[in-house]
Amino acid sequence: MSIRVLLVDDNNLFRLGLSALISAHDDFTVVGDMRGGKEAVQASLTLNPDVVLMDIMLAGVNGLESVSQLKRRQGNVKVVILTEFRTEDFVREALRVGADGYVLKDASIDELLMAMRCVAQGKKYLSPDVSGHVVQSFLHPQSKGTKSSRLEMLTTRERSILQLVAEGRTNRGAAEFLSVSPKTVEKHRANLMHKLGLRNAAELTLVALELGLIARPFAIARLMSQPSASDLSA
Repeated sequence: MSIRVLLVDDNNLFRLGLSALISAHDDFTVVGDMRGGKEAVQASLTLNPDVVLMDIMLAGVNGLESVSQLKRRQGNVKVVILTEFRTEDFVREALRVGADGYVLKDASIDELLMAMRCVAQGKKYLSPDVSGHVVQSFLHPQSKGTKSSRLEMLTTRERSILQLVAEGRTNRGAAEFLSVSPKTVEKHRANLMHKLGLRNAAELTLVALELGLIARPFAIARLMSQPSASDLSA
């Protein structure tokens, strides 16, 4: 079954060329292309894509605002940011509003296709050129704690839950895996986030990556799984 893609970019030639490149692969179908974020949000409700591929700078509504609106209206739609901006602030904000992937416009078509396949499977993808900076940014580098000291702060159960949640499991899924109640998982998750000074699931995932609890393959960022805010209570 092909992955349905909606393209959003204010450069017409770029959008048309990218559509042709993506459509050349049998496991993708481009269901539409839009110039602005506002139109994209409306089109997504009608076209029901699996993945929305969107720039940050768009005509009308800012791309990150559009991501937030898409996630509120269609929580199951995956969003990949395709942009030239590689600064930590943009990547951090994209993660916070719910983007599932972040790819730079100088990436190869193979990397872009990989990113869309990953998010369609419920994982996260960060271009390797930005992932290292983002990890360090989320880890509060002013802290003098080491990897081992951060791990030592957590109980064995808390480490397990950190890894399971970072891999993309919901509270219920982690509870079933560990044979405990979802309430128990919620309690341990709240405790470990407090101990590590974390504010959201994106930071939790990146800490698990840095601590080695989830792997990052050679040459690309780890295909991170991060539950959405709505999934965490599932």
